[in-house]
Amino acid sequence: MGAWTPEELDQLDSANTIRVAGRRADGSSRTLVIVWQVVVGGALYVRSVKGPEGEWYKGVIRHGEGFISWGGAARPVVFTRDDEHDEAIDSAYLAKYGAGSSTRAINSDKAKTTTLRVDPA
Repeated sequence: MGAWTPEELDQLDSANTIRVAGRRADGSSRTLVIVWQVVVGGALYVRSVKGPEGEWYKGVIRHGEGFISWGGAARPVVFTRDDEHDEAIDSAYLAKYGAGSSTRAINSDKAKTTTLRVDPA
């Protein structure tokens, strides 16, 4: 597993959204889907606003591997369940996206069960 460069983390942090997809059994990409992301403590995190029922989430946890794209860049990645930083992630979502209903949904107990750290493959 690789590491994000400081430049990539800056780009990912400043991007409003990224696209994520799981990989199929043959290694190809599922359909990329737009998600919100935050960078906390030098790591990239995503959540499914629909919780475990979100289709993209089901796709990425199936193999734990997939792809992300942002600002013209694309990378194969590894998705790892990580709920150790939920409070900081909640705060980062609130700071980045504001206090609206969408942020409340991404910070809901249901969504928190899907917190994934995203690392370069």
